[in-house]
Amino acid sequence: MPDSAGALVTMSGITKRFGGVLACDDAELSVGAGEVRALLGENGAGKSTLMNVLAGVITDHEGTITVAGRPCRFRGPADAQAAGIAMIHQELDLVPGLSVAENIFLGREPRTRLRTVDTRRMAAAARAQLAELGVELDPNRSVGSLRVGEQQLVEIAKALLSNALSTDARVLVMDEPTAALADAEVRLLFATIARLRERGVAIIYISHRMEEIEEIADRATVMRNGRVAGTVDPRTATRREVIELMVGRAEDEQFGHVPDADRGRVLLEVRGLAVHPSGHRPGRTDPAGIDLTVDEGEIVGLAGLMGAGRTELLETLYGAAPAGRITGSVRLGGRPYAPSGPRAALARGVGLVPEDRRGSGLQLDHSVGHNIALTALRSLCTAGVVRARRERRSVREQIAALAIRTTSAAVPVGTLSGGNQQKVVFARQLLARPRLLLLDEPTRGIDIGAKAELYRLLQRLAGEGIGILFASSELPELLGVCDRIVVLRRGRVAADLPRHRADQAAVLAAAMGSARGDQE
Repeated sequence: MPDSAGALVTMSGITKRFGGVLACDDAELSVGAGEVRALLGENGAGKSTLMNVLAGVITDHEGTITVAGRPCRFRGPADAQAAGIAMIHQELDLVPGLSVAENIFLGREPRTRLRTVDTRRMAAAARAQLAELGVELDPNRSVGSLRVGEQQLVEIAKALLSNALSTDARVLVMDEPTAALADAEVRLLFATIARLRERGVAIIYISHRMEEIEEIADRATVMRNGRVAGTVDPRTATRREVIELMVGRAEDEQFGHVPDADRGRVLLEVRGLAVHPSGHRPGRTDPAGIDLTVDEGEIVGLAGLMGAGRTELLETLYGAAPAGRITGSVRLGGRPYAPSGPRAALARGVGLVPEDRRGSGLQLDHSVGHNIALTALRSLCTAGVVRARRERRSVREQIAALAIRTTSAAVPVGTLSGGNQQKVVFARQLLARPRLLLLDEPTRGIDIGAKAELYRLLQRLAGEGIGILFASSELPELLGVCDRIVVLRRGRVAADLPRHRADQAAVLAAAMGSARGDQE
């Protein structure tokens, strides 16, 4: 692979401070044309900061950037794009009230001879760009009506259409591009990456999914504490070696699953659950007659392709789904349970970690402590008054238990890294002491070390008798963590696989509706 002397882009001595926090410390990176370079590291290691420097988002930094042999100093994202650099950010940068086509072409809309927006040509071009990704979406549909995974595909199409990716394409940065995608959509993205590298585009790929890195990356650079800890060949380096570079020490087995044991009584019993919407809901797959159970102390995985109805099922059980008539029966702890809203769910001991932490899980302008304590305020009150000392102690305990990286509980949660924001959402639910935890992509944007911590936490919670319903697009973690895997397809249960019968082939077969899945 090319070294820094023949690299397309080189970053040297990049240093960036946020107040007293050193986010990048003399960081170095060089990537060659047609190379896929993975960038790994724990949350807060400096990956996103380094890439925001390259993309012109951060301009007040030390160090130099060279693109195709020419020194560059970007005054903003427009300068970076002019140099041939585009970035797909981890957090979606879309306007919910605009259409798919309007978002893809935002700021560069095609014009008619009268200089008005040529909506017909824009829609046709957007449809073609999505088709190149293998995605069928109505370009006139509002982005706000799409699922998170569909929005991620729109974000990718938007970046690929950038002027930076014309015939003079140079560098594309992808920050967790598959975080919200199911396996089928990931395959489409990988095919696009293969086409781009054939055109000589240098791709910097940030991900916490080692199986992806091993498949598509030529080299993997690991960051730790703002510095580059090392670069390895992901096809020959062991995961233990990579994790040691990331955390600076040996790491235990990632999943740490406890051998099957006798579980408690049935905690959640769902029979014939269906939602009959009061109006048209584009992009939603409501439950259409679901049967499932979760025992006390059991971790049940929810698998399925994007649009299978995993999120909709969890929202329905939490009472957070859009209005509609619910039929079937739900029992919790042996008693009837009618999901009527989040407050009622919390009162019955049901907690939800949503897939969209920024849109649904957090109040970004409020402090870390406020966000953690939000759902447990009643338990922190005496005679209707919040006891500040009790609240501070409880918040400190959650920050320590989940190893949330923050300088203080008083800082705005929006200033934390994505993974630490997710931990705050998780801490808030745990503080409410749930008996049933509904988890929707809980490890999205969380690094390998933090994932291992979370998996161990789930095992501990299960050992305390808490039932867990765990939806994830990552089959390896479902197979590694769960006692059973329930596969959804089109709002129905396609298979219910105990741990000893579950493997990737069986889950995918059921999710796709093949004969093997239908026989389970």
